[in-house]
Amino acid sequence: MSADLSSRPLRLLHLIHTLKRESGGPAEVVKRSSEALIELGHAVEIATLEPKETAEPEQQFKVHPLGQRPTSYGATPLLEPWLREHRERFDAVLVHGLWKYHGWAAHRGLRGGATPYHVFPHGMLDPWFRKTYPLKHYKKQVYWWLREHRVLAGAASVMFTCEEEELLARGVFRPYRVKPRVVAFGTAGPENKEAEQREAFFARVPEAADRKFLLFLGRIHPKKGLEMLIRARARQIAKRRDETILIVAGPGVDDEHGRAMRRLAEILLPQGAVLWPGMLTGAAKWGALHACEAMILPSHQENFGLAVAEALACERPVLITDKVNIWREIANDGAGLVKGDTQDEIVSLLTAWAETDEMQRATMGRAARACFEQRFEVRRAAESLVETIRASAARPA
Repeated sequence: MSADLSSRPLRLLHLIHTLKRESGGPAEVVKRSSEALIELGHAVEIATLEPKETAEPEQQFKVHPLGQRPTSYGATPLLEPWLREHRERFDAVLVHGLWKYHGWAAHRGLRGGATPYHVFPHGMLDPWFRKTYPLKHYKKQVYWWLREHRVLAGAASVMFTCEEEELLARGVFRPYRVKPRVVAFGTAGPENKEAEQREAFFARVPEAADRKFLLFLGRIHPKKGLEMLIRARARQIAKRRDETILIVAGPGVDDEHGRAMRRLAEILLPQGAVLWPGMLTGAAKWGALHACEAMILPSHQENFGLAVAEALACERPVLITDKVNIWREIANDGAGLVKGDTQDEIVSLLTAWAETDEMQRATMGRAARACFEQRFEVRRAAESLVETIRASAARPA
């Protein structure tokens, strides 16, 4: 690494399939981390596979929508030549996610130049997918042989957001040749406007006013364990009825799985025991996090869990499974409760929470905020990313 790169602000390009919030946590984290990097004095741009007419408006960073039409894979003839033309403007390119065209375009478009690229798998090498979707895994293995293993082998580093993710990724696909680095990952906390945020939430979900509730915040997808949660809640209520309700907030409520979960809740739970407000954003989302007793995420697989970090930022305990890859950090910091991802374990998780008293919950809430500030605050994550990029550039080729 030259002295110039080690001492001056970096010029970075994020490559991601889409910036739409409903696509999941990576899009939101890319936006928040870009803001933090700019505040630290670095220059940041983002390129996506979205067509210009469907892309989100630009924010404080330059966004290049280089897609031609919306597709799952995102192939576009515009990206590779664009990268080849503009690569000298950047010190590093950060590729977010696997199995999409932008990784292959980075591998080809940056080849032969001086600009390295780094890959964030974002949990997409987790063995849970192989076990749960064997046919899809076979198709991915074919794509891995043809392209994806070359993308990762050619990366200056493959960045994992915690040690658990890096360990789980080993051996899922063959051949597996990577330069692994664990880098801090994080997001921004809420503005100091709790009263306004609560008001925005209750305006959106008036049925929640004056109710105690647990908050499920995330995509309604089979991997999130919502079916286990509904069945566990039914078993808990059968033994000891209480006034606590469940609020399920996230995209997918009207998709096939979302409709199935709503039917299941209607069959197993009393009327009004679950509210389904759909996706919450902005002040309403933060208001929900402030107002809930705890945030619950009974996932079968979760790389990081953006909503988990956001709950910690709001001083709310998190109730999670040991398949959320940051579970060790949560457990070690006393920021929540952790159980396995089976039906009985989710019943145990709900029971353990019900048996905590107000003093224990307040202590857990303070630990949650400390956990966020020490581990997952976006500025710390941005600093860790910069250090990793510089350290990678300093390594001999």
